[in-house]
Amino acid sequence: MDVVHSRTLGPVGRNAVSGLEPATAEWLTKLGFTIKNDAPWLEALTHGSFHHNNGNGSGRDYQRLEFLGDRVLGLSVAAWLYKAGNSPEGKLSQRLNALVSGSTCANIAREIELQNHLRLGKQAREDGGANSDNILGDVMEALIGASFVEHGYEVTRDVVYRLWAAELSGDVGKSKHPKSALQEWCAGNRRGMPVYEVVERSGPDHDTRFKVRVSIHNVGAAEAIANSKSEAERLAAETFLEHFG
Repeated sequence: MDVVHSRTLGPVGRNAVSGLEPATAEWLTKLGFTIKNDAPWLEALTHGSFHHNNGNGSGRDYQRLEFLGDRVLGLSVAAWLYKAGNSPEGKLSQRLNALVSGSTCANIAREIELQNHLRLGKQAREDGGANSDNILGDVMEALIGASFVEHGYEVTRDVVYRLWAAELSGDVGKSKHPKSALQEWCAGNRRGMPVYEVVERSGPDHDTRFKVRVSIHNVGAAEAIANSKSEAERLAAETFLEHFG
């Protein structure tokens, strides 16, 4: 059953809006997080709608910590992948993008039942915010950011490795089709979806050559040539990831 934190200011103490709920503090500790100061953890678990619901539109939400946690997560996973084998850059980028994607973060959030500890406004909760991939993924990263603020990189990295253990040792991102991997990269980096276009077609009917360009707004473009449009698109996506991923 979801714990609903959408109420007006009450008595002072851990149960007030200004302090962590005892159940949430216990949950964080069991996950391996060490709490020295309630403030960053409250911020990490708070959606903007919570403050509006309680008449404090200027209160802090998870967005700043999510920005920080995203970078800490990326570095932690990249370091693990680099040490884990001798894969080329393209393969490393493919796995990294899958492992830190919003959907992976949201899946891990659900596994640890993060949704039970979100601080959401009443309307956001009724609209399904507690089960939103975007919110769950962002708050997962915000918790990593809160840990970094409290304890620095090494402690936070070790928590990431524990929480991501199954994904790191599994097949996430290992055999992804380049076009799917590129879409995940776009989603994970908050970019528009890739656009594919045939820029040149040459050769006789029995040996047609397609030149395809894939582009992402404000990032760049890559081209590839093959005997079929689909293969040219695959190669273009692969080339894009190698250069920009």
